Amino acid sequence: MTEPAPRASDADATPEPDTAAFGPDADSAIAIVGMSGRFPGAPDLDTYWANLRDGVCSITDFTRAELLADGTDPADLSRPEHVPAKGYLADADRFDTEMFGFNRTEAATLDPQHRLLLETAWAALEDAGQDPLAVPTRTGVYVGGSPTEHMLAAHTDRRLAASLGAMQTRILTDREFLAPWISYRLGLEGPSLTVQTACSTSLTAVHLAAQALLLGECDTALAGGVSVDTVRRQGYVHYEGGIFAPDGRCRPFDERAGGTVPGNGVGVVVLRRLSDALADGDPIRAVLRGSALTNDGATKVGFTAPGVEQQTAAIVEAWSAAGLAPSAAQYVETHGTATELGDRIELAAATEAFAAETDTPGTGDRPRIGIGSVKSNIGHLDAAAGVASLIKTVLMLEHATLAPTVNLSRPHPELRLDASPFHVVDRPAPWPRPAEGPRRAGVSSLGIGGTNVHVVLEQAPDRPRPPAPAHRHPANPTNLTNAATRAAPVTEILPLSARTETALTALAAKLATALRAPGAPSLADTAHTLRTARTPMAVRAYVLASDRAEAADRLTALAEGRPWTGQEEGPDTDGPRELGELWLKGDSVPWPKSRDGARRVSLPTYPFEGETFGALTLPTATAAPGAEGTTEPIGTGTRPDDLTPAVSAILAEALGLDENAPIAPETTYFSAGGDSLTAVHLVGRLRDDLGIDVPITLFLEELTLQELAVRIVEAKEPDAAEDSLDALLAEFEAEE
Repeated sequence: MTEPAPRASDADATPEPDTAAFGPDADSAIAIVGMSGRFPGAPDLDTYWANLRDGVCSITDFTRAELLADGTDPADLSRPEHVPAKGYLADADRFDTEMFGFNRTEAATLDPQHRLLLETAWAALEDAGQDPLAVPTRTGVYVGGSPTEHMLAAHTDRRLAASLGAMQTRILTDREFLAPWISYRLGLEGPSLTVQTACSTSLTAVHLAAQALLLGECDTALAGGVSVDTVRRQGYVHYEGGIFAPDGRCRPFDERAGGTVPGNGVGVVVLRRLSDALADGDPIRAVLRGSALTNDGATKVGFTAPGVEQQTAAIVEAWSAAGLAPSAAQYVETHGTATELGDRIELAAATEAFAAETDTPGTGDRPRIGIGSVKSNIGHLDAAAGVASLIKTVLMLEHATLAPTVNLSRPHPELRLDASPFHVVDRPAPWPRPAEGPRRAGVSSLGIGGTNVHVVLEQAPDRPRPPAPAHRHPANPTNLTNAATRAAPVTEILPLSARTETALTALAAKLATALRAPGAPSLADTAHTLRTARTPMAVRAYVLASDRAEAADRLTALAEGRPWTGQEEGPDTDGPRELGELWLKGDSVPWPKSRDGARRVSLPTYPFEGETFGALTLPTATAAPGAEGTTEPIGTGTRPDDLTPAVSAILAEALGLDENAPIAPETTYFSAGGDSLTAVHLVGRLRDDLGIDVPITLFLEELTLQELAVRIVEAKEPDAAEDSLDALLAEFEAEE
């Protein structure tokens, strides 16, 4: 566990400031209250920060054996221009399907981008101190994704469409439905937009979410993006004059710069109006002071080329929206693709925007502004590139440390950095708070087609804690002057839950590590967050503790499956222990009121442990039928004379059940994962494959699967299938 951002300690005793103390900025600024992401070399943000801080290049160089095993054509590997490197995202095909209500057939068809984005949205809400299934309904979703091999394979496989249904296949694979799936599965009723602006998609999504909050269209917003073009280990082909580097390394602003490297990743941030976040005690990680969005239009040499004028405009407008001069920045996270034209134009635009507000370079009157690009660490994440840059910058603000851009030797002489307001950050450096205000930074993202985005970030405001109340001794109800009596510890209960024992064990271990880290949240804040900001699940445990160290030790014992061997519990734990036993039984627990001043804080999020569902792949020139690189048919399309087994097989296939495995007699269509879309598909499949016209309302009845199969075979009247689809969907929504 890396050192987290400094947080108020248990002993802080300065009064909580009123939101009015922040002036009008609290009403016009946006708080980043939670975030989550998975990036090359980093399954979580703690690892992401450690890699960034330490200057780690997380681009993977694949072996020939790895590429062949994942389906690369041997002829491609022999080409001298083939580069066996990528910002590879491990375990991108895993999915905790039961957490989100998909059956196995749906989960296998669901695009990996959808799977990752659902889990990341859940984790971001937990990081924000929110129960993901109890978020206020006025929560918007603004996300985008990249084209994927899985989606293309699904849309071109007629066998899959015939088996699952063309509409169902599209809904489960098309990036158009990235945002709606999040809104649907988490019950969010705010605006739900899938955003597409090429490489600037995810930062555009953040800008649109911030604007929606300021306009009052929603009160909380999730924003970000995902890019998983393929889950396979796969290199790329370098073309002279193209955007990809010849050596598998991205070197922004360097004399050896030759282009970028493709990469995969996902990131989501949770946004609220700053005034609301302050009033509600949200765990604010940074503040978005302003943002702007422009397009180059026709002011450039070609459609894919960048333009100086509107890049400059985006920067100037964003800082103007923040009510600040660009000179207030100490750092700018650039798009930084390491292409000759891209870096040159981006630096020219930034110089024009910042130079007018910055003292003459080289005079010593003002330090140069640091610049960098996370693409040197993880590659170019396409639709997720902007949110990767944003999260990097938030982490630097939190840790008061500038992370280095890697793979550098010396600046490219043609960029003339010495004559600009900037210097490339090429080594870790402290980022002290400036004398004239908080730490501030800009983040830029540029999309092919000309959509430019710039956002202005600021470190989170100082939020001192209220004085801790004096504790009373049970035998003496008055406040005593004895210091030991006043400091008598309060026993807190920390409830944990997960879907499986393995996940519960992992969660306990992660929480123990977090409580031992420097700057860890207080025990009161931890207990308050676990009791109010987590979805209760079936597998449960709890620990009782009176300080962080004891809590960490008890959690470690729980994670390791051994009995607690520390100090025995005192009589003051009887009440909390009774609540803990209620929690274990799955009963509703009347949790005690949290200690005065307790806040929801950022804690380790749910440890998803889903199995590998793989991904659909396009056929390769060398792939044999049924080998890797092809899509397997889901349905057989047969018409056996004995219809009951055939119907049972179709039901099992649509619901992701093993037709050869025993099915519990009480298993119903709903308990097996059936829903409205699957029912619509089944009606069509039964008609097309077996010539049975099924009344669509049959799926609304509480029938076991065996009973359902019999009733389907008995359905002889074609008129019975004329029920209203709208009525069906309404009934299903009521059931779910």
